[in-house]
Amino acid sequence: MKITDIEVIKLRVPTWDASTFDGSYDDVVLQVHTDAGITGIAEVDSVPEVIRAIIEAPSSHTGSMGLKECIIGRDPLDIAGLWDRMYYATRYVGRRGCVIHAMSGIDIALWDIKGKAEGKPVAELLGRKRRSRVKAYGTVYPLGENPDEVRRNIDRGLAMGLRAIKLAASEFWKDDVELTGTLISAARRHVGPDVDLIVDAATAWARAEDGLPLMDLFAESKITWLEAPLELDDVEGHARFQGWGIPIGGGDLGLTTHFEYADMLDRGKCDIAQPDITVVGGYTEVLKVAEMVRQRGKRLVPHGYKTNLLVATNLQFLAQHEAEEMCEYSTSESPLRWELTRERFPIAADGTVAVPDGPGLGVSLDPAALAKFRVK
Repeated sequence: MKITDIEVIKLRVPTWDASTFDGSYDDVVLQVHTDAGITGIAEVDSVPEVIRAIIEAPSSHTGSMGLKECIIGRDPLDIAGLWDRMYYATRYVGRRGCVIHAMSGIDIALWDIKGKAEGKPVAELLGRKRRSRVKAYGTVYPLGENPDEVRRNIDRGLAMGLRAIKLAASEFWKDDVELTGTLISAARRHVGPDVDLIVDAATAWARAEDGLPLMDLFAESKITWLEAPLELDDVEGHARFQGWGIPIGGGDLGLTTHFEYADMLDRGKCDIAQPDITVVGGYTEVLKVAEMVRQRGKRLVPHGYKTNLLVATNLQFLAQHEAEEMCEYSTSESPLRWELTRERFPIAADGTVAVPDGPGLGVSLDPAALAKFRVK
């Protein structure tokens, strides 16, 4: 079997104006085609035009190649070999950042091809499938600017059946710590003691000193974990959030490869690595991050604020992951978030979603959604 083409598809909700921090209103989907008639699919949480350029650009020299030219005609089942080839062939322009994003999508699609070729779900290819259902936590964004808005937005997630809610920061968190505390307290009172609450600061604070005054309140509110308190470059600042008994997550907003995660885990003292599989380097690279956290006695909870395609991608990983962790479940009102795949992921009464059991990722693209959202 040989790779014959990589198709890059840009999708966008027609009314989207990119005015808020919500990545589920546009998307870039990859289809890796083979001469055996098997096609692998993936999405990438990145800028569609940039991903297209990285894949389709003609090569400049042997250290600065377009990814399509790099792997066309090669065996799609040699996943590790193709990852290394792409990494080496882009070493002059890549190694981190958007080149790794593009490689991530190709890597996921190759695992999808392998699963379809062998008639196995990706979870069984990555390791031993340990579970068929995974608890979901719903990301609520925007959270709101007053307690009434917070309650209404949380209710959208609770109505879906979620038993865990992530409260995502807005820009004003940078300037109004007191209001932020009021909103967190209102959220805890609203959901009661039996619903997990997570706080995603989304790099809200410029310095550790700006967010540290809230840590006592977060502890009092029994926050399950705090993620992304600072910009990723402030690695040592992350370490200053230790000492309140609240696990600190990091890396979800842009870290690529296990090399960057090693620094965030060791120097940044983060308790939870939060790689986005479509950004970190695909399944091939997230397995390396998983081994790093295992060796350090830490945790891995993948990021996943995109569409049902990324939900499926994460569920396959979490089904075989050594530790039982939750799957991120965006509550975005973007139609693209919910319509991209034929398959849906309803939440059961216990707050869990089923891991797809079909071959590969276990999901397929909905032609109606591709026609509706495709940007030509």
